[in-house]
Amino acid sequence: MPATPDHPTEFASVEDVTERFAAHGYIADRRLATTVFLLTRLDKPVLLEGPAGVGKTELAKTLAAATGRRLLRLQCYEGQDESRALYEWDYGKQLLYTQMLRDKIGELTADAPDLVSAVRRIEEQDSVFFSDRFLAPRPLLEAVRGEEPSVLLIDEVDRADEALEAVLLECLAEYQVSVPEVGTYTAKTPPYIVLTSNNSRDLSAALKRRCLHLSLGYPDAERELEILRSKETGLPEATARHLVEVVRGLRELRLRKNPSISETVDWARTLAVLGVDELGPEVLADTANVVLKYERDLGRALDVLPRLVDPNRTLPQPGHHHDGHGHPHHHDGHDDHDGHDDRHEVDGRALRTAMDQQGRHDKDYYGAPGPGPTRRTAPGAGQGARSFAAMARRRAV
Repeated sequence: MPATPDHPTEFASVEDVTERFAAHGYIADRRLATTVFLLTRLDKPVLLEGPAGVGKTELAKTLAAATGRRLLRLQCYEGQDESRALYEWDYGKQLLYTQMLRDKIGELTADAPDLVSAVRRIEEQDSVFFSDRFLAPRPLLEAVRGEEPSVLLIDEVDRADEALEAVLLECLAEYQVSVPEVGTYTAKTPPYIVLTSNNSRDLSAALKRRCLHLSLGYPDAERELEILRSKETGLPEATARHLVEVVRGLRELRLRKNPSISETVDWARTLAVLGVDELGPEVLADTANVVLKYERDLGRALDVLPRLVDPNRTLPQPGHHHDGHGHPHHHDGHDDHDGHDDRHEVDGRALRTAMDQQGRHDKDYYGAPGPGPTRRTAPGAGQGARSFAAMARRRAV
């Protein structure tokens, strides 16, 4: 039975993964298809690491489409806190309900002998205002609490602060989210969880231990050509094959950002729109900005494009028409258009890795293995209860 939103189906085999992914335009090799199959059978998250544009995010989207599951996405960024990942309280709604029920609050405290007694009576009602009705779920809680089976994409987790990794551990290990004011939510149907990382920093051992791992790199020439075919770019077969060879040659250069698979597809579509049937240095020079996003990279590519296309042809020297300024360019590896000096260039990834301390999340954290909240927490135990009590005191006064 085909996968539909109402009837999601599991994969029958590794070959079934390959076929169903291909039907949605995603060309998966045996290793990738095996990892996806194990993800669905072992109920374990998968961590995909590799350069940008090799199909990590697209894999999660295709997994959702192929299984008929709902896709939930948490896009990570620096400074992100747990309220954007797990949940937050709808304080505006709580305040509105408080205004609507102020007469009831007055009746509740009318015969209180003193202020302390009045506040205590109000605090006993905290559970009314800290319940599902006022809980605003974010992607992690939505994936756990939702009735509909889902695929949870935690995209670019390496961009988030390390503190967020600790927040993720409970969900990754046990498919549950703990809300201090309410209790613990556990998924009835565990979501398929896909984490992606561009390797901008090293991730903690605790997070990696909870996941299957797959490193995605650039494909070989035949598979990249197959991907181009599947995207129906409109470029003739021979031209597409030649373009793949050019892109692979560019990746061998010392570039700040190598052309990704998705950018290869964009370049092929660009050439098809221009009606290109045969590649030449001139047309590639005019369109190289589709795949090269730094001026330094573009300058280096222009130097080698004639050799990549045809060793017997040379690129004309139009005063570097690609930037329109006519100023000289330096491609000797010392000084570049963007002001970077290669001799003094610092490897940022190495610095971030050196700062990373393995095992830093293996100690105590909220939701760590062992005794924890498995039942409803007594009213007044959470941060929301304190804020509500303070509001009640002001009203009582």
